[in-house]
Amino acid sequence: MNAETLELARVARRREDAEARAFALDDGAGEDLVEAPETISADRALVVTDFAPPEITPGERLVRFAYRLGVPGAVLHKPFRKPARPRLLATVESPLEGERASGVALRAGHFLVHGVKAPIGQVDFGPTAKLTPPFERTVHGFTWLRDLDACAPRPQCTGVAERVLATWLDANPADGKSVGKGPAWRVENAGLRLLGWLVHAPLLLSGKDGKLRGRAMAAMEQTARWLDRNVGKADDRLGEVAGWCAITAAGLLLPEGKPRRLFGEAGLARALGELVGEDGGVLSRSPVAQIAAISMLIELAACYRACGEEIPQAIGRVQAMLVPPLLALTHGDGGLGSWQGANAVSADRLAALVEASGVRARPLKDPRGWGYQRLVAKPAVLQVDAAPPPLGRHARNGCASTLAFEFSHGDHRLIVNCGGAAVAGGQVPIRIEQGLRATAAHSTLTLGDANSTAVLLDGKLGGGVGEVEVDLRAVKLEDAAIGGGARRLEASHDGYASRFGLLHKRVLILRDDGSELRGEDVLVPSGRKGQRGKVPYAIRFHLGRHVEATLTDGGKGASLLLPDGALWQFVTGAEALEIEESLWVDGNGRPHPVQQLVIQGLASRGGGAFAWLLKKMG
Repeated sequence: MNAETLELARVARRREDAEARAFALDDGAGEDLVEAPETISADRALVVTDFAPPEITPGERLVRFAYRLGVPGAVLHKPFRKPARPRLLATVESPLEGERASGVALRAGHFLVHGVKAPIGQVDFGPTAKLTPPFERTVHGFTWLRDLDACAPRPQCTGVAERVLATWLDANPADGKSVGKGPAWRVENAGLRLLGWLVHAPLLLSGKDGKLRGRAMAAMEQTARWLDRNVGKADDRLGEVAGWCAITAAGLLLPEGKPRRLFGEAGLARALGELVGEDGGVLSRSPVAQIAAISMLIELAACYRACGEEIPQAIGRVQAMLVPPLLALTHGDGGLGSWQGANAVSADRLAALVEASGVRARPLKDPRGWGYQRLVAKPAVLQVDAAPPPLGRHARNGCASTLAFEFSHGDHRLIVNCGGAAVAGGQVPIRIEQGLRATAAHSTLTLGDANSTAVLLDGKLGGGVGEVEVDLRAVKLEDAAIGGGARRLEASHDGYASRFGLLHKRVLILRDDGSELRGEDVLVPSGRKGQRGKVPYAIRFHLGRHVEATLTDGGKGASLLLPDGALWQFVTGAEALEIEESLWVDGNGRPHPVQQLVIQGLASRGGGAFAWLLKKMG
């Protein structure tokens, strides 16, 4: 075989391996299993996936190369002919539905972003305006178009869409002076904007204002040309994928676009390979980023269908791989857990996304890179962050959440993380965004009131956890009064080793019928000899919304009353248990006051162990 054949075979093998891991099924049963402890280091926790660009002919390869060098698409498509006038070649029907409430608010004259209303007439669309991240994405990324399209018949919505578009174009004129300046021209916002314009073009172009129609078409072509030159300058890989999706969609839907499409498909395949790990989880480990990637690929696939073209195999496979990791973070109520800044996305929204993707899959079973262990003992679900946090260059709303867990029983969440850093700027104040990313905002142990991994500005992370050891196995419970089997997860991290000379090890044992969760947090000296002195510690258990906690006599336990009347008991061997205030951010971005159980005191630098038990009564 020649070198090219060998390379194609190597890529095919990698694809098959990645696909097999991504579609491993989790039936929720407590089957017997014994796995050797695995050490996951930060530099290999998330492995870049290798996806080859779509196969093309030598002639198309030459066209793509010339377009990348800057030769105009019109010259490559039909040389010596006058360029075609700007127009759309097809009408796109996207299966992805927006939020009806936000669309209704738009028709009433307001942007509604994560529960916060802003009158359209009072929003500054200009390049110097200071908008919070959610509003910036909505206003300059035109993500509101999907919501408007979902709230009423299209003829009733075109007037609103035209009004906002005209206002935005006035504030960002296509005269060359403002192009490339301000938040509107961040690659991610420009990509989302162009993709939204193309997918929801009937909302913008079906009115009677011919002048606005011409301005809109000119803005589409201008944005596509700008992205051609600047897509590589995105803030991160997700932003770059947004840019490449828009470039590819423009190549499909604008005249003489084949060179641009070939250019976009190759760039998109490469960017997806650098965004997604081997098991289909995005490198930021963020469910919000995972949802964004799936959404963009759904709309791009709709553009292919509108043009009667097949989506390239490599891109279609990535879309299929992205769904199982997301499903691995679902609780018994069908909604998502709160991880890496995400709020608790509702079951309805998640189900609609999966249905629109057309992917049928079950939760990921082997989270090699995604890192979230999911133990199911119906009707209980236990989720554990058992991998290092994302590397600084990949982090987006990155959180110091290593070894945190969430626990639900049926439709009720008993133990949660605060979540919501990704929606800060709506009802969640920006000033608490860093606090929501801290270790203390998660249900795990903290030492010295410090984060296990440094939490930096702009959603980034610094030094801290470098390795995580994980051991998952089935065990038999020896307690005769309880009997039965269980699944035992043991994991440890080194995030506090350099500062306090201690490793944090957490053991979680979930009974097969889901009625009991046993835990133990252990501090182990990282060196051969333990250091002298003591360090403050706190083990936090943030309680789900509507869970009412009451301390028991003696202060070493708490009764947890659920909305359906079920009673759970929390017991600890520590000297005292306290109840403190906390908050939890729901799927709509609204913060709710909740309670948290806290075990705290001074731990010896020579090590220590703190056991606890969560058990359903009756």
